[in-house]
Amino acid sequence: MPVSLRLIVGLGNPGPAYAATRHSIGTAFVRHLAERFAITFAPTAKFKAEAGRGSVAGVNLRLLLPGLYMNQSGQVVGPYARYYRIEPAEILVAHDEVAFAPGVIRLKSGGGANGHNGLKSLMEHLGAQDFHRLRIGVGHPGDKACMVRYLTEAPMPPEERGKAAAAFRLDDAVLTALVRGELGLAMNRLHQPAEQQNAGADC
Repeated sequence: MPVSLRLIVGLGNPGPAYAATRHSIGTAFVRHLAERFAITFAPTAKFKAEAGRGSVAGVNLRLLLPGLYMNQSGQVVGPYARYYRIEPAEILVAHDEVAFAPGVIRLKSGGGANGHNGLKSLMEHLGAQDFHRLRIGVGHPGDKACMVRYLTEAPMPPEERGKAAAAFRLDDAVLTALVRGELGLAMNRLHQPAEQQNAGADC
């Protein structure tokens, strides 16, 4: 039986200085979701985060934006999930993915961190890696030496951000399957046969 989602987490770095960066695209997605379903965020009393609760495609769940830096995200998500008795398999994490071009979104269940510090932190503090991931393409700088600046310092160009924002608007069938835990159906509807890789950019 599918297990419905109970929590969607948007990964990113906190504060306005990082809001337009590629590393905070997960936060941008969850804010979009909150706006789409009229869910209001508020600072949490017990956790360093913004949180909201409401119905997303007919499923009542929580939205969470950690208020710590990316590599400390698990210090918020782990205690929050335990407090509300939310299992890792009931969690979807939206995060930036350099393997995909802007405008490409892919779903994945479980697996390793693949070098992503936010996912590493979540695995450490959840004590598991079987949460679901919404991997939002931000492209690759072409040179690993440029990665930190590319993700955390340079704002995402408007054209690329527009492509990402357009991809946020998951159609009703995909979103309904996703929040109901019908991940296979959601993947089949969302994933295209061919994936475009970003050709790279100058740093």
